[in-house]
Amino acid sequence: MKKILVTGAFGQIGSELVPVLREKYGKENVIAMGHITSPTPRLEEGPIVFGDVVHKEDLDKMIRKFDIDTVYHLAAIISAKGELNPQIAYKINMTGLYNVLELAREHALERIVVPSSMAVFGPDAPQDNTPTDTILHPTTMYGMTKVAGELLGSYYFSKYGIDVRGVRYPGILSSETPPTAGTTDYATAVFYDGIRTRKYECFLKEDTTLPMMYMCDAIKALMDLAEAPLKNLKHHTDFNVAAMSFSPKEIFTELKKYLPDLQISYKPDYRQAIADSWPRSLDDSAAHEEWGWKHSIDLPTMVKDLYEKLSARLEK
Repeated sequence: MKKILVTGAFGQIGSELVPVLREKYGKENVIAMGHITSPTPRLEEGPIVFGDVVHKEDLDKMIRKFDIDTVYHLAAIISAKGELNPQIAYKINMTGLYNVLELAREHALERIVVPSSMAVFGPDAPQDNTPTDTILHPTTMYGMTKVAGELLGSYYFSKYGIDVRGVRYPGILSSETPPTAGTTDYATAVFYDGIRTRKYECFLKEDTTLPMMYMCDAIKALMDLAEAPLKNLKHHTDFNVAAMSFSPKEIFTELKKYLPDLQISYKPDYRQAIADSWPRSLDDSAAHEEWGWKHSIDLPTMVKDLYEKLSARLEK
């Protein structure tokens, strides 16, 4: 039976990935590691530990204590937050990954799964159906660390035989974790403000189209890749995965089916420049061909589910 360590487990993806992994592999076999954020009640149903990925000894202790063979390395500072403190973003994103890869080498771990992001692309990449293999000139510290992380993972695979895998996530929406200050978080924040006040001020322009994905598809993509036969993979750390692309105006229009009196205003801020550097849509044919990736949730289905879940919770 696999013994899995999930770093960054108390964050947006980890807090929903861990319960799914535990359903598959058993609660005691999936260890949720966080640093500052408090764990959700669901995470406390299995083993949780606290540590800092920047400190290699913290990770080493967890790997030894729990006899870990697989790491899902989610700990990272993302795009907008990273631009507010790029030095911290570099330290956590790069040192944390390097520590995980070095420990994988030292302990001969079976597999490292580390998400990348569409932030690896810059304004000179094709904006529509951006291919997996194309020019990578990101404009954010987060994007730069993700490019370096993809290359590091590929290096450890070719140099040391460490099975490192990763998908490039689009923006991710979740019904379980509140939005933060991320560049794509407007798409979740509008539900919170809309349900509570029937008003929302968007920090992106109404026609800013970006690739997006619902959390259940995001988890499915990561786990499907992690379980794919190695012999089928030509890529390893840099798979584009796609589900839908939409603009603020398009998702707001869909939400107005449930909140007809919703009032929207627009006040673009520093996150607009980040969004403008990213693709409008992603070509994920490599993921289709090499491990059978296929998304399941479209925009109307996602908006309906988000509205039903969040309105039940927020209107109490």
